[in-house]
Amino acid sequence: MDNLVELWEKPAAEEINMIVGWRQWADAGAISSGLPQYLIEQTGATKIGEIKPDGFYLFQIPGTHHFLRPEIKLDEGYRKSLSTRKNELFYSGNDKKGLLIFLGEEPHLNEERYAEAFFHVIEALGVSRVAAVAGVYGAMPYDKDREISCIYSLQAMKDELANYAIRFSNYEGGATIGSYLLDKAEQKSIEFFVFYGFVPAYDFSELSTLLQGMRIENDFKAWYDLMRRFNHMFELGIDLSDLERQSGELISSMDAKIDELARKMPDLKVKEHVDKIGRDFTEIPFMPLDEVWERELGDLFGDMEDESPAA
Repeated sequence: MDNLVELWEKPAAEEINMIVGWRQWADAGAISSGLPQYLIEQTGATKIGEIKPDGFYLFQIPGTHHFLRPEIKLDEGYRKSLSTRKNELFYSGNDKKGLLIFLGEEPHLNEERYAEAFFHVIEALGVSRVAAVAGVYGAMPYDKDREISCIYSLQAMKDELANYAIRFSNYEGGATIGSYLLDKAEQKSIEFFVFYGFVPAYDFSELSTLLQGMRIENDFKAWYDLMRRFNHMFELGIDLSDLERQSGELISSMDAKIDELARKMPDLKVKEHVDKIGRDFTEIPFMPLDEVWERELGDLFGDMEDESPAA
């Protein structure tokens, strides 16, 4: 793997966990590409290695034109930039706990060789557990906690993962890069799981052929719901107040868009359509015990203040 993997730093933390994502097919809400990039910036993680792109990517398929090709920017004939395929590894942590963040490009071919390079990184750095993230579009309410589907590599992980307000997937069909690597992880007895966040998308074609669908491109609510789980699982202690704020702004923005459609096309009953999706949806909020206690104590002290006599 020396010709594919380059590591110029080996973290010495007692426990290292890893969050991974790809620019890939299963990237609804930019969960797989946007959330890892956000974490890199939010934690100040530094780049410590990479998997080289050699042999994993197609330049073209006849008829696709720009679909697979790198993008170039020219200025008066001079190349200003040329995009390249990247599979980069970033690290943030201390002597006790470390977080590796991997952000890559889903390979087009030689997936076996790609998997070998990926797990070489995990084994070389002594990673305890790998959490991959991905997104799937679906008809679900935008103002409720996102549904999280889970797949995992080792049967012994199931009971613990069940505590994270997820449902275990029964999907059958084409494999994502995460589900492909999960199979390889089991062969190596590595703890690897994927959380798929379901991102709101609405098909209004049944209401009118003139009305386009609607979907969330950057689902900050899904990012926030996933990070609450990782903060608890890995004891990361990452400040999520910014994501919580962006999540609230996203919901307010969707409220405004739905209200605007309802005003412009009242006969189509768009709001009623979205409301029905909400009524049919069963929300499964993630409420770890420490947060339950914090909320209960907050309510208790609030009641005591309300009942205290005025000075």
